[in-house]
Amino acid sequence: MKKLLALAAVAGVVLFVVRRNKAAKAEADLWREATAEA
Repeated sequence: MKKLLALAAVAGVVLFVVRRNKAAKAEADLWREATAEA
């Protein structure tokens, strides 16, 4: 039972980090596009 709980916790952390990285990249791309010279 403890192994399953630990596995679920690790999977949750990995998912959180991946989603946060995707959001940060999208925001950075948006800023680069918005601040680029015409």
